[in-house]
Amino acid sequence: MGDLPPSNPVIELEGDEFWPLSEKPFFDVVLTKTTVKPIYQLVVPGKFSATLPSCTIPTFLTFRGKNWEMIYHGSSSYKRLDNWKVFAIDNNLKVGDACVFEQLECSSTRLVFRVQILRGDIPSEFLDKLDGDNVDAPIVLE
Repeated sequence: MGDLPPSNPVIELEGDEFWPLSEKPFFDVVLTKTTVKPIYQLVVPGKFSATLPSCTIPTFLTFRGKNWEMIYHGSSSYKRLDNWKVFAIDNNLKVGDACVFEQLECSSTRLVFRVQILRGDIPSEFLDKLDGDNVDAPIVLE
């Protein structure tokens, strides 16, 4: 976890509050096995990643007044965030949870996202039936 270097101030809400999204760009991800275990890989959705720089830059996720530093890799075929594992573990993320990433800052030198976590709490009787190993195997509950 790193301190957010000075730039624009970030105002965080305390507690489990949810807040309305601003008019800033955002993307959301429903977490699957690959995003939370064992490889902890977070790929930025294609439509959104097209708006981000095509380079490797420091990135900060902010949630509940804390900041996590990671690296955005925009030059690979799958745009992704490295060091995502620390954020996922620190916030007890599980399969079925969703994260909304609201872009607060985007430049060729850094990215900043404010994150909202939406708990999925999928019943245990369904967890064994879930694939969710990749984007081609979505979570489907009947």
